[in-house]
Amino acid sequence: MRILISNDDGIEAPGIALAAKAASLLTDDVWVVAPDGKRTAAGPSLTVARPITMRRLGERRFSCSGTPADCIVTSMGWLFNDGKKPDLVVGGVNDGRNVGEDLAYSGTLGIAREATFWGIPAIGFSRVKEANVREGDAAWLARFIERLWQTRSEWAMEGHWLSVNLPADLPAPIAQPTIGRDKIARKTEIVRENGDEIELIVPRGRAHSSRKGDENSLIAEGFATMNRLNWFGETQLGGAFMEGLRAATK
Repeated sequence: MRILISNDDGIEAPGIALAAKAASLLTDDVWVVAPDGKRTAAGPSLTVARPITMRRLGERRFSCSGTPADCIVTSMGWLFNDGKKPDLVVGGVNDGRNVGEDLAYSGTLGIAREATFWGIPAIGFSRVKEANVREGDAAWLARFIERLWQTRSEWAMEGHWLSVNLPADLPAPIAQPTIGRDKIARKTEIVRENGDEIELIVPRGRAHSSRKGDENSLIAEGFATMNRLNWFGETQLGGAFMEGLRAATK
């Protein structure tokens, strides 16, 4: 079993070390390809028609100058181009939960999304900040990943991936939440003004809005939450609306 791990916190982040340690309990064929620095909220962004620098840090460990999704693209198009592709892609473990609108912003979930374009089962793991990290966390995470791998026929549909949020303490019971609303980047602050040039910053942080049964409420109760997501996500328009539109545009 070949597992590819990436993240959006950077190659040296503690979360990716946890993911790699868990994966190594399942297989000795673990590869890590991650950004050379923090790429929070990079989403599924790609670097196209501009150079990307890969740096070999170990036998199966590389840093990438691009985005989290670039790590998957370059892995598939270069690193594994002439060999066996990964059987599973793991994103994370992200430093902070990915809930609500984060499903669109998250670089961690952008990794999993990109993997599905290559037909590879993928899981994005995130964990609350200031978690109570313990020695047994990697073993528990390994058992979780192993079970998901064994049951992949039940969740790894084309274009779908899993988003998992881990609470402060592991082990944890697992629940499937509703997707809530807890948008980051709600404020813009002025840092400096110089004539027509204005320097702005969007500060970190979120309101931690919650409603019963959503990710935040279940995480607060100590659950690990899991959703199956997909990239296409269309909602069909009503027949009467479409007929009216056709008639109006003849």
